[in-house]
Amino acid sequence: MTTVTLQEAKDHLRIPEDYDDAYITGLLAAAEGHVAGYLGDDLPEPMPAPVRAAVLLLVGDLYEHRERQNDRALYENATFHLLLNPYRSHEVL
Repeated sequence: MTTVTLQEAKDHLRIPEDYDDAYITGLLAAAEGHVAGYLGDDLPEPMPAPVRAAVLLLVGDLYEHRERQNDRALYENATFHLLLNPYRSHEVL
């Protein structure tokens, strides 16, 4: 299985209802696109557990911080990089 499913994302977010399905599907597409760009290649197939976890981590961040402005500082999650760095393409362009 290559992509993270809507049900996996909803389980990760702990959302049993269906009212945000379209929104979460969009977040999944954005997160997978960002992860693929960060890796410098297409998403690996089959998708290793650390890459899957990074996609879900990003979906969670995007869902939780859906507003552009916050009243508190947001910090980059180092776990995202720790999960993905072993899978990054190191090709010289």
